[in-house]
Amino acid sequence: MLLAIDSGNTNTVFAVFNDAGDIVGQWRAAAKTAKTADELAVWLRQLMALENLGRDDIDAVIIATVVPENLFDLRTLSKKYFDCTALVVGDEGVELGVEVHVDRPGEVGADRLVNTVSAHATYGGPLIVVDFGTATTFDVVSADGAYEGGVIAPGVNLSLEALQRAAAKLPRIDIGKPVKVVGTNTITAMQSGIYYGYASMIEGVIARIREEQAVPDMRVIATGGLAKLYSSACPSISDTDNDLTLRGLFTINKLNRG
Repeated sequence: MLLAIDSGNTNTVFAVFNDAGDIVGQWRAAAKTAKTADELAVWLRQLMALENLGRDDIDAVIIATVVPENLFDLRTLSKKYFDCTALVVGDEGVELGVEVHVDRPGEVGADRLVNTVSAHATYGGPLIVVDFGTATTFDVVSADGAYEGGVIAPGVNLSLEALQRAAAKLPRIDIGKPVKVVGTNTITAMQSGIYYGYASMIEGVIARIREEQAVPDMRVIATGGLAKLYSSACPSISDTDNDLTLRGLFTINKLNRG
């Protein structure tokens, strides 16, 4: 079985795949709290045991991370506790099976390239992948699966935190879909701004990408923690796929290890 690790700025997701490509266990840890390989091993192996999975079930590990300082401990976790040398997306010699058509390919986040691989394998192309993470990213995938570039905007939670820090009287709120666009109190006004403001930004960026690419019906795939919430307000989004990145890691591992 494969242990796939997607290490982002907000969360690190661990998933175990069987040989058929099915996820048989998935767990999430907050990335803001740094953990050593030993701490991760205790936490992860206890959760795996609840799914009747043990260290001997894992025969391969793949890692994608946008947080370089986490990589040492994730590599150590793989080697020390699962007796596997991890395949790391972005390392020299690791094949993705797609071309990267940007000025500096090495600057593209590993998660965005993994999403490109997964989205093209699942949905074909051309398409746009919108990832609701710490940043909200829009990535363009060509008909033949190449990564063509994208857009990076502040994430929903990041923008909300900045608003609360800058305005002392504004309260902390939950992100949700308000009943009306026009709020009648501070909380509903903030909820509307965050929800409908971002929905309008998403629709606007998608429209501009479609126009620039001359593909007016370009398919749009949403992934990330808030994808389902915003998909209902964004008619341009055709599919919501929260396992997109993980499946991409499975595909890349299979390509490199056979």
